[in-house]
Amino acid sequence: MIIGVPKEIKEDEYRVSMVPGGVEALVEAGHTVLVERGAGQGTSLSDREYQSHGAEVVATARELYERAEMIVKVKEPLPAEYDQIRHGQVLFTYFHFAANEPLTRAMVERGAVCIAYETIQLPDGSLPLLKPMSEIAGRMAIQEGAKYLERPMEGRGILLSGVPGVAPATIVILGGGVVGMNAAKIAAGIGARVTILDINTERLRYLDDVMPKNVVTLYSDRVNLRRMLKEADLLIGAVLVPGDRAPVLVTREMLRLMKPGAVIVDVAVDQGGCIETTRPTTHRNPTYIVDGKVHYGVTNMPGAVAGTSTYALTNDTLPYVRQLADQGWREAMRENPALRAGLNVALGRVVLDHIAELFHLPLSPVEPLLAAELTAAH
Repeated sequence: MIIGVPKEIKEDEYRVSMVPGGVEALVEAGHTVLVERGAGQGTSLSDREYQSHGAEVVATARELYERAEMIVKVKEPLPAEYDQIRHGQVLFTYFHFAANEPLTRAMVERGAVCIAYETIQLPDGSLPLLKPMSEIAGRMAIQEGAKYLERPMEGRGILLSGVPGVAPATIVILGGGVVGMNAAKIAAGIGARVTILDINTERLRYLDDVMPKNVVTLYSDRVNLRRMLKEADLLIGAVLVPGDRAPVLVTREMLRLMKPGAVIVDVAVDQGGCIETTRPTTHRNPTYIVDGKVHYGVTNMPGAVAGTSTYALTNDTLPYVRQLADQGWREAMRENPALRAGLNVALGRVVLDHIAELFHLPLSPVEPLLAAELTAAH
């Protein structure tokens, strides 16, 4: 198979979807890997390094899209890329369709086979390609929250750890999944007072067992949430419903309960955000103020630490890329249910129920699409 690795064009996205080691593994397996010139620059990976491991470096994205049977990316295609995508071409990346109706409709119109990292799901319910970036985003949420709590950034002027004689900051985390757990680890290590809210009591029991004593778990209902909003210096949105829009837990009216200068870092922004006043921002312009509260809504947080996140991501994506390349997408999905769960849109059809429902599009069953090749062969 011919696999294309384009340069990411999303603002301040420095990651690349494949490192030279992955190129070498695919080439040794008999595949061709095209890498767009400069694709690895944000991760300090040179074109020469890719070439030395067997990649063919191509001058333009258009040439890459024209030749490649499968495109492996980090972030969703942007409008400038839509017309380069052709019918039947496999796209393997983070799509987050539930937060982007124009992207969904464009991919349906283009007839691409869209496999989303974020909905690939193992039998135990875990999300192996979302996990590494969620770990990084959770840890970064505390790092960024600490920065924007500083008074020059229009925050409350609070040091997360406090000092002897002065209380530490109060951090409230909505959601006890991978993002929430990693945020809590960093916040607890700094010495902040941390409360994690979740509706899964078994998860709360687990977190209570493994977290230090400065982390408190609390069942997430409206009474507890309102009480904690009054205390929060830093609020972390870490709610996830795989493949669906994040539920809005904090309304604009509820912002009035928070202290002036409190900071909100909504990691769920990729899926629409769990704070009503959340909107997407960029690393260059990461924050805005609503009702005196600082909002941070960067949609590609791990992109700022590409030297870490590129390697963390590609460690986990490569086995799936290899299976798709070796077997083709249909056979790979017939064999691997986790990959099948990653299929969101294919050949002009929506196959993920959440997306069809959100955007009032027809829902197509997966099985006939996977059987089409077999039918044609007989």
